[in-house]
Amino acid sequence: MNFTNGTNFNSMSFTETQFCYESLSGSCEKLFRPLSIQFLMFLFTGMAVMATVSGNLLVITSIAHFKQLHTSTNYLILSLAVCDFFMGAFVMPCIAVRTVLGCCYLGDFMCKIHTSTDLMLSICSIFHLSFISIDRYFAVCNPLMYRSIISSVTIFIMLATSWVFPAIFGYTLIFSKLYMKGFNDSIVAQVTCLGSCALVFNRESNTIITALSFFLPALILLCIYLKIYTVARKQARAIKQLTKQLDTEGTNEYRVSKQERKGAKTLSIVVGVFLMCWTPFFLCSIIDPFIGYVVPPLLYDVLLWFGYFNSAFNPVVYAFFYSWFRKALKIIIYGEIFYTNSCQMRLYME
Repeated sequence: MNFTNGTNFNSMSFTETQFCYESLSGSCEKLFRPLSIQFLMFLFTGMAVMATVSGNLLVITSIAHFKQLHTSTNYLILSLAVCDFFMGAFVMPCIAVRTVLGCCYLGDFMCKIHTSTDLMLSICSIFHLSFISIDRYFAVCNPLMYRSIISSVTIFIMLATSWVFPAIFGYTLIFSKLYMKGFNDSIVAQVTCLGSCALVFNRESNTIITALSFFLPALILLCIYLKIYTVARKQARAIKQLTKQLDTEGTNEYRVSKQERKGAKTLSIVVGVFLMCWTPFFLCSIIDPFIGYVVPPLLYDVLLWFGYFNSAFNPVVYAFFYSWFRKALKIIIYGEIFYTNSCQMRLYME
């Protein structure tokens, strides 16, 4: 970006362009912002990174440490928290530098690793949410078959699928450069300048990939949770009418069913937050190739960071709706987690 240098040379001012790599040809232009603005941007993005890393680390520690939390649903939540933790620890810091300075100093190979990881973790999140919705569907809509269908083997397959397929897709797509097929030389030169670490899809691949990796799964998620909501409401009305005639055992069954519905409600909020955070970015991404790539980079950065905030929001949702997470958080903060047999502590009534 051009700016006026205040140095007076032969009574003339001149304009200087700064580049990400001053000594290398083909380098991207560096953004110029006042130091005060840079400081505020680094402070804001740094706080987002810290919130994402610390919040998800607390979720990981809670579920991994307390044996009472070792359930099929919580294993999926644990894996999702690991995904969000990696997003905060390895992806967001580099994006923060690029957002503030306009440059990414990773080098070509590490830039591909970073971009592949970013894409992988984004798809990994929606895979986890999809499998969590399936888990909640059987827990609420078909509880008698739940334990036979959602077994430890099923959970392992879900977890493996959530990580392996996004990894294969993300790394293959980036390193093969399939997403840039059909670009003319001017666009290729623009998006491959040194220090950009940009990911710009051509029109066809962008439409297919965005639709398959986000919009189609999002539609399926919404349909599943709509079905869960309908069944849960019918169950609640039926159980409420029968509770007056039930004995203690029936009351216990009612409490279990109520817990399942509450868990489904909480996780539906997690899905809603995910869609709210990422939909604007993917809408912008799928429209941009059809309007000649005219979306301002600043708008892309804002929408991208709004999507990244989803990784920080999930622990907040758990803290607000899950009493077991609030209790586990208190135990961790007070250091009681280091007590003998603390992993056996009861966090909720079964």
